[in-house]
Amino acid sequence: MGKHFRFLSRSFFLLGIASVLLPDRGLQAADWPQWRGPRFDGSSPEKNLPESWSLTEGVAWKKPLPARAGSTPITWGDRIFLTSPDANKNLLLLCLDRKTGDILWQKESAVGDRTGERNNMASPSPVTDGKSVFALFGTSDLVAYDFGGEELWRRNLGKDFGKFAIMWLYGSSPLLYKGNLYIQVLQRDVANEYSHAVDGKVERESYLLCIDPKTGKDLWRSVRPTDAIKESSEAYSTPTPFEGAQGTEIVLLGGNYLTGHSPKDGKELWRAGGLNPKQDPWWRIVPSPVMADGIILASAPKRDPVFAYKTGGKGDITATHLAWKMTENSTDWSTPLFYNGKIFVLDGDKKVLSCVDPKTGEKKWSGSLNVKEIFWSSPTGADGKIYCIGEGGTVVVCSAGDEFKVLSTIPMGEGPCRSSIVVANEHLYIRTAQNLYSIGK
Repeated sequence: MGKHFRFLSRSFFLLGIASVLLPDRGLQAADWPQWRGPRFDGSSPEKNLPESWSLTEGVAWKKPLPARAGSTPITWGDRIFLTSPDANKNLLLLCLDRKTGDILWQKESAVGDRTGERNNMASPSPVTDGKSVFALFGTSDLVAYDFGGEELWRRNLGKDFGKFAIMWLYGSSPLLYKGNLYIQVLQRDVANEYSHAVDGKVERESYLLCIDPKTGKDLWRSVRPTDAIKESSEAYSTPTPFEGAQGTEIVLLGGNYLTGHSPKDGKELWRAGGLNPKQDPWWRIVPSPVMADGIILASAPKRDPVFAYKTGGKGDITATHLAWKMTENSTDWSTPLFYNGKIFVLDGDKKVLSCVDPKTGEKKWSGSLNVKEIFWSSPTGADGKIYCIGEGGTVVVCSAGDEFKVLSTIPMGEGPCRSSIVVANEHLYIRTAQNLYSIGK
């Protein structure tokens, strides 16, 4: 009886969390409204997804895109939204018909695209609540539209707080959660090292900004301190929400620290350090934090360990709440996936996918994806499968089961590909450097 009661209690608890995390359309919704999907962890409840296809079979449609970008498409109902530069270095937000791929509208949201080593100014993914869509660019332009393409408001964060001082250009996506829009800017403390960040403001602060999505006005801005230096103070991660015993928290990863913040005013609730054990001034963090069955994952830079921290801490939790760490086949670029009670870590450099028990850190299995290209994108989990796409456009589909198994390998080409695969409405949406594909029946 006691065991059964505990099981039911945990089930209702998880159901409550899911009802908070999934979009307003409900638990059965098949939308992908932000970069890491409806659950903020790279997974979706979507079913009936394809296991294999080719460039000629299993493709519902493909749509040529203006240019390459690392931003991931998002979906809501029959709409797909994605950002892109064009040939004239304008920065666009496009709205496509999900069923046909036709462009319903596109808006010139900003100007001044430029390219870093692998990024451009259209690296952040848009976000939607089903009524409005919000697009942020590396130029620090933030624009809101309704679903008909009418501009609701716009602002340039650089004018208020300084241009983004990040070496390889800004890549964090906005977070829309419980009626607030959150923007994370973890950056270098000075701007004069980067030509794209030079303006009248020499010094920089790292911060978490909360905006009213209806008006575009600031609700609060909280400075996020760090003792990291040079590039290690920068991050390309995206803020992630967590619902726990202490209520809602907004979790940030970067600048050598993992921190939890109050959604009311941005006040720091707890902090874990030691994520750059070599204290290398050029080691920045790329992956976002992941919530996984009572722990929070923080991936250290340059394939240093993936740290797992127990939730519920206050103050400095570096030593007190460390649950375990993964030191072999960790990640430098790809955000881990939490799906079906398991953690999946993609070592994009070694092209190895590993399955880990979130409670113990025990590695259940690990295997090579058996391709030559590296993986910059993050894995997606749905329908018992894990979808990964390499830089050269090769998609590897793996089983999310209890043993490593490659189900199919599809060489789509059209690299460089750095956008993660999206699942919605029994289809996959795959962005290459040339096209957006809808894969499915």
